[in-house]
Amino acid sequence: MPTKQPQLYLSGDPEADRLLSKDSLALLIGMVLDQQIPLEWAFYGPFNLQQRIGSYDATTIADMAESELVAAFLARPALHRFPAAMARRTQAMCQQLVSDYGGDAARLWKTATSGTELLDRVQALPGFGKQKAKIFVALLGKQFGVKPPGWEEAASPFGEAGSHLSIADIDSPEALTLVRQHKREMKLAARAAAPVAKKTAGRTAARATAAAGSAKAPARKRVPKKPAARSGAPNRSAASKRAPAGAGSAKKAATGA
Repeated sequence: MPTKQPQLYLSGDPEADRLLSKDSLALLIGMVLDQQIPLEWAFYGPFNLQQRIGSYDATTIADMAESELVAAFLARPALHRFPAAMARRTQAMCQQLVSDYGGDAARLWKTATSGTELLDRVQALPGFGKQKAKIFVALLGKQFGVKPPGWEEAASPFGEAGSHLSIADIDSPEALTLVRQHKREMKLAARAAAPVAKKTAGRTAARATAAAGSAKAPARKRVPKKPAARSGAPNRSAASKRAPAGAGSAKKAATGA
């Protein structure tokens, strides 16, 4: 599959960008690190790692002692906000590249016969979710000329021509500014929508709770009313307490009153 070597503008450092542009493994490592940290920090990481461990390839990193690689990520300045976790993820990715592609990172996309196959291959790598895999497919298509049939659909919406949605569209410092502007707008829109979504969710939960309470409440048991006493009927309780006639006179006579 034909490829071209572009000039990337991702790290803010000319040497680091040259490494990303020519080294397939460096590009993949930068993509893995591009999570929860600034763009430049992530894509400067492969160059920094190379300086710390010397000339490297997927096989070298795959075979390293985990503690050695973690130490390289932890050394100041750390290569990531979560350096130990990212060192392990990078090593796991390199081990998969060795297992599936003989340690040649570029074979992952050079031998893909369709956009769907390419997307599936990228998404199967440790550290690549669906969205990141789509962005990487778009980056390969737009800047490296890797365009198997259906790559634009597989990378949608990031494969759209003329867009400024992701790092796939950063081919100049000016494009970097436009991508950042788009991301800021997306964040602002998400923040504005959050209170509305929270309020709607609260109302829905309240209605569901009320409905559940109504369904669980037991029906009241009807207690039959006692029939009213008939007029003129004697009150037995009162009659039993009433002293018999003449009882008072008999008591006086007995006491000599």
